[in-house]
Amino acid sequence: MNLLLTGGCGFIGANLVRYMRQHHPTDRLVVLDALTYAGNLHNLDGDGLRDDPGLRFVHGDICDAALLAKLMHEEKIDAVAHLAAESHVDRSILGPMAFVQTNVVGTATLLEAARAAKVTRFLHVSTDEVYGSLSPTDPPFTEETPIGPRSPYSASKAASDHLALAYVHTYGFPVMVTRCSNNYGPFQFPEKLIPLMILNALADKPLPVYGDGQQIRDWIHVWDHCAGLDAVLRSGRVGEVYNLGGRSERANLDIVRAVLKLCGKPESLIRYVTDRPGHDRRYAIECAKAERELGWVPQHNLEDGLRDTVDWYLNNRDWWQRIQSGEYRNWVEQNYASRMQPISGTGNPPCA
Repeated sequence: MNLLLTGGCGFIGANLVRYMRQHHPTDRLVVLDALTYAGNLHNLDGDGLRDDPGLRFVHGDICDAALLAKLMHEEKIDAVAHLAAESHVDRSILGPMAFVQTNVVGTATLLEAARAAKVTRFLHVSTDEVYGSLSPTDPPFTEETPIGPRSPYSASKAASDHLALAYVHTYGFPVMVTRCSNNYGPFQFPEKLIPLMILNALADKPLPVYGDGQQIRDWIHVWDHCAGLDAVLRSGRVGEVYNLGGRSERANLDIVRAVLKLCGKPESLIRYVTDRPGHDRRYAIECAKAERELGWVPQHNLEDGLRDTVDWYLNNRDWWQRIQSGEYRNWVEQNYASRMQPISGTGNPPCA
């Protein structure tokens, strides 16, 4: 297989690069990444990746049609794993147009290039956030759950999902779509909950928790997600959607408390802050279809996976210290500074 992997220097992408090289070392792998704030070429350091003759890195944008056509031709690409995306809800609230450009226009440009090159497998990687929000008693999302995005990020991903699946019905193009729950693990940029909490705890900084902290998410270890992506890419049915989850629902506050315990830090570091606008209350995902059709089953339980993740950040200080740039600090200030006030009348425990 000659595989083009977009977004391969991001969190999930870099882990997928490692997974593919370990499990399919004879494949040709071309990694395309624009190296925006969360795309980090250092994510491909180690594990012999830089010296791997079967791996090529290309710095470029999925909106660049000429570059995509050139790569498809030069590398004889026959499969695409599309992970390149703007992917953080808070950033989408502050600046939605970048999400439309990358997630919608970029996906359309990539689909056209892949169709012209007669690619035989196109994996479009999406999120459970396209389904919307659940009540505490609702059953988990299935692949048949109606789409109901509630943020600029999830709306842009839902649009790209619809576009990708339309290529199946209009052109007979071989697309598969995956929708995953919240990922965690090595190389995650520290704007997301778990790495942000880990790094703040290690630095004895306040840990900002939105609202009452009772928003529930399902958590999947990134390596389990990568195994699911590989299974869908190689064996998934064309035109189908596959949910990939970890069967590990937890409230955000429980995650934060677990991180503090693993880091040996007190819960007095928790700060309850003004909630995100339109914050979805609960996500839960049913992944029986992937288990049944593909034989894929998540292998990591959350407690062990979280411990391993904290250990990774403890043992890779050079990696995260390098990415805590001025741009990252500016974003943290912009997103959290105005929220960092205790919320009254919520029944939250006091914060020292």
